[in-house]
Amino acid sequence: MVCDDGVSLCGGSMTLGELPELAALERIIELGADHLQSRVVRRIEMQGGSYPVYSIALGNPDPSVAGVGYFGGVHGLERIGTEVVIAYLQSLVMRLQWDSTLHRQLESVRLVFMPIVNPGGMRLGTRANPRGVDLMRNAPIDAIESVPFLLGGQTWSSTLPWYRGIAGDDMEAENLAVCEVVRTELLPRPFSISLDCHSGFGVRDRVWFPYAHTRAPIAHLAEMQVLYNIFSQSYSQHRYIIEPQSMQYLTHGDLWDYLYQMACAQASGIFLPLTLEMGSWLWIRKNPRQLFSRHGIFNPLIEHRQQRVLRQHQMFLEFLSRAACSHSRWLPDHDQRAHFHAQALQEWY
Repeated sequence: MVCDDGVSLCGGSMTLGELPELAALERIIELGADHLQSRVVRRIEMQGGSYPVYSIALGNPDPSVAGVGYFGGVHGLERIGTEVVIAYLQSLVMRLQWDSTLHRQLESVRLVFMPIVNPGGMRLGTRANPRGVDLMRNAPIDAIESVPFLLGGQTWSSTLPWYRGIAGDDMEAENLAVCEVVRTELLPRPFSISLDCHSGFGVRDRVWFPYAHTRAPIAHLAEMQVLYNIFSQSYSQHRYIIEPQSMQYLTHGDLWDYLYQMACAQASGIFLPLTLEMGSWLWIRKNPRQLFSRHGIFNPLIEHRQQRVLRQHQMFLEFLSRAACSHSRWLPDHDQRAHFHAQALQEWY
């Protein structure tokens, strides 16, 4: 897809070493240079060259304001997650040229983007990183309850799917980059949200919140319930299923469980990590030939469907920005938490 300003989010054939999404991201960084702070958090070395893992931020850097982190490309095969995050970042950069309301909003929030967490896996067209490790099974946290065979994470071999890496080793460089950005940009704030964009073989778009390693509810279940309430009240026609990941399956090594528990241990603020799982069966049902393409199982291949996906999720990404900016107006106080906690238990547990 080529946008009006010439930024390509996906394109034709790639030559060795090319990543259209990376080129699009670097072009956006250049366009927004007056408003963005970007840095390379890590470089991923692989045969044929190295690839940067970018962190891009805009808005108020003061740690007293709320923050939102947008992440994509954790699984290299799921390019649509990266494209959704890049599309939202591009929208903000273009709006900053004329939108005074956005400028005022950014005085009260910090937005951080890591659209291509796993550039090596994206270049190879694999779910895992170039070392064969599934980044969403790689964090040092083990499931308390039984997990599905293989799907829940395994340490036997990188030739099998959902490989966690060698037991006891440090996390992979890509995950260390995510952890560094979350620790420095989000966790010091009084309130922060993250959204990690994926696609999965489902019939509905789902938004998951922790936990993945246990069916026990999170400490901030009341806050999650109110966030769900205000979103459903404000966008009553939305089609997301919002639920704890444990309602679908449990896993070892979930990165967002690890970071959420880190935030709880610090007790310095509220951190709500979310995962968007876009249901790829919606695209396959309309174009069954996608089943014969590894890329097509997880991404819309027809351009007008890709554009529709990019449009339909921008509303949710924008909602999170506004919700964080206005968190003091909707977060439950001490007296309300018990009520909303009970409501959430009835809704999800």
